[in-house]
Amino acid sequence: MTRRIVYAAALAAFLAGTYSTTLDKYHPDIFPTASAFTLASIIVPRWISWDSQTASGTRIHYTYGLHKRCSSLSGTCTHFPEDEDCHGGDRYFCSMWRSVGFLMNFAVVMEGMTLIAFLVVIIGGKQMRERGWKVLSGMLLLAGIIQCAGMALIAYLYDNDDRFFPGWRLDTSWIFCTVSWSVMVLTAAFISASAYLVAPEGGYELIPSEG
Repeated sequence: MTRRIVYAAALAAFLAGTYSTTLDKYHPDIFPTASAFTLASIIVPRWISWDSQTASGTRIHYTYGLHKRCSSLSGTCTHFPEDEDCHGGDRYFCSMWRSVGFLMNFAVVMEGMTLIAFLVVIIGGKQMRERGWKVLSGMLLLAGIIQCAGMALIAYLYDNDDRFFPGWRLDTSWIFCTVSWSVMVLTAAFISASAYLVAPEGGYELIPSEG
């Protein structure tokens, strides 16, 4: 296995992803991988959800996303958090929630830079592929750590904020984020291991000088 194949396989795990076109507002059917999972976790407003049913059988669904909250009662999604959501004791919640939004957006920027680094290393010469693993694994690891921090903050709010009473649950977008950073960390480990386990690429050797 050459280093070019190693990097191509890592890039596929990092980037590959397809989206189903049959989405409904509260039940998205999305099948992404790695970086596509990151985008899905930001776009789909389903980090924390609550389901219930009235005596008449009407289903109530309420969800929080990083930038929107949606209700099946109104059938709409509104921007979240608004200024009126951030008074008094709720300021701490808003600060934490907005921090997660910042972290996830920063992770997307890091992933864009990582994609460029992948292309440079793969297209570059032998020396670039020999040494590029340090940059790639470092960028993947950093993007994974950023997302892991965002995931942990949401889990902390879910466990400790009074607005999330029994019946609420961590939902699809939180899972997307978890899968995304896990794949990135594993991809970083794969690239790092290949640097030691994969034989150097063949090529021309310098002719030793005489004397």
